[in-house]
Amino acid sequence: MAAPAGHLRPGRYLAFFALIVVALYALVFFTGSGKPTPKLGIDLQGGTRVTLTARNPDGGDPPRESLEQARSIIERRVNGIGVSGTEVVLDGSNVVITVPGEQGDQAKTLGKTAKLGFRKVVTSQPVTPVPQPSAPPASGTPSSAPPSSPGASAPPSSPANGGGGAAGAPQQQPDENADEKTKREIEEARNLRQNPDLLSTDQAKQAAAAEKAFAALNCDPKIADPLVGNDLTDKPLVACGDKNTMKYLLEPEFLPGTEISDASSGYDTQNSQWVVNLNFKGDGSRIWGDFTSKNVQKQAAFVLDTQVVSAPTIQSAILGGQTQITGRFSQTEAKDLADVLKYGSLPLSFESSDATTVSATLGLASLQAGLIAGGIGLLAVFIYCMFYYRLLGLLTILSLGLSFTIVYGVLVLLGRWIGYTLDLAGVAGLIIAIGITADSFVIYFERLKDEIREGRTFRSAVPRGWSRAQRTILAADAVSFLAAAVLYLLAVGDVKGFAFTLGMSTVLDLVVVYLVTHPLVAMVSRSKSKFLSNPKNLGLGAVQQLGSERKAARPATGRPNVKEA
Repeated sequence: MAAPAGHLRPGRYLAFFALIVVALYALVFFTGSGKPTPKLGIDLQGGTRVTLTARNPDGGDPPRESLEQARSIIERRVNGIGVSGTEVVLDGSNVVITVPGEQGDQAKTLGKTAKLGFRKVVTSQPVTPVPQPSAPPASGTPSSAPPSSPGASAPPSSPANGGGGAAGAPQQQPDENADEKTKREIEEARNLRQNPDLLSTDQAKQAAAAEKAFAALNCDPKIADPLVGNDLTDKPLVACGDKNTMKYLLEPEFLPGTEISDASSGYDTQNSQWVVNLNFKGDGSRIWGDFTSKNVQKQAAFVLDTQVVSAPTIQSAILGGQTQITGRFSQTEAKDLADVLKYGSLPLSFESSDATTVSATLGLASLQAGLIAGGIGLLAVFIYCMFYYRLLGLLTILSLGLSFTIVYGVLVLLGRWIGYTLDLAGVAGLIIAIGITADSFVIYFERLKDEIREGRTFRSAVPRGWSRAQRTILAADAVSFLAAAVLYLLAVGDVKGFAFTLGMSTVLDLVVVYLVTHPLVAMVSRSKSKFLSNPKNLGLGAVQQLGSERKAARPATGRPNVKEA
């Protein structure tokens, strides 16, 4: 049997709910640096879609297993870098990254291979700038432009070849030929790196081939991309570094980047520069310690995707598994490098084949249509409640409004704390949750009617009706939450947003029903106001009349009166 209505203290429940709302919105308005609005998904606010095309070293189709592994690593990078609301999906041999808002530049760096290796520097030297074709000299003036490469002769400077506009073509031709020669030399050097078969297994021949490639390398990306190709860890390597102003001849790799256990960026106040701090695993720490002990005052190159990011001189043995990468990084560059090293190397090489901006116009139009549909549905619920439950219907409307207040605040905080973004599917989940919340009120009110039909007053029906209704409400919400949880765990993409908002709204529905709806109904049942105590104003007039008739029709209880003879 339910406890009497007097045992419930509605004021305490309502005060506790008010405290929750105050605390919630204190967090919304006084914590975080963002606006007090939920974060929106790409379909509502627009964003960037980046397509990364996989490149297999042997030229064939990338293995599906490697693609899945790459997608998983990129997804971990997304979570680590803090790019919220991002989707990472496979489309054939492409990985498609969709980023909401203005975070597209970060998405374009997520496909970096981040293959780090440590090599000993054989030699290094500054890059000689490649002379650009000079403008035609004035008529009769000898050209002073130097040849573009060794062996290229200076252009003719005789008056016969100079003067007027006709001198332009002959004047530029030798420079163009020199550029072509440089291209061929770089192509030859690149072929030595891209094709392992061209490199003999003889170490002396490997070293000779590497020196030839080193001599031809000029690190000018406008002429040829010298960094395209395989990084053969067991062979010498020529590479560019220091913003393409230095070139290096390197020995085979002695320590792979997979031996890194952690990476972070920081500011070196002593040298006034941003650095990347590395921690090695057990074997990596031992190898690095042995190398630095034997190569004091020699250079070690940190090679990332065949690019030398830093080549410091070893001042002393570095033991303990901790070291730094320096390379004139900006704060963003240091953080990006630390993140990609921390979250793993990709099994495949990727190139950004497409990066497009997604407009939110269509999404906002869909959102507007969805909100209109939700508003019409909510209005229909209001009209039904007012027509069928009258004053109790007002309590339903008030409870729905308070439920929306809590849901809104929670969405704002979730956007700040875990990067949750609200998309169209999430809005659909919120609209459907209106029906779940209204259903809880209907269960409660109909249970009250059942009690009143049995002949009880409204005041006495409230505790008994709530005791029985809450079990049904809990069972119904448990089923809804379980369905949402299973859908969230098994689904992908937008369906997760739908399941998340549906499950969250179901939980908050219980908070409102227990802390607001039931206490308010209890307060109305105890009210001494004639207006509130009138069953007709509560939509209970017909059931109370039926209850009175049933009560009057019951046989009298107790001992019958017997007349004495």
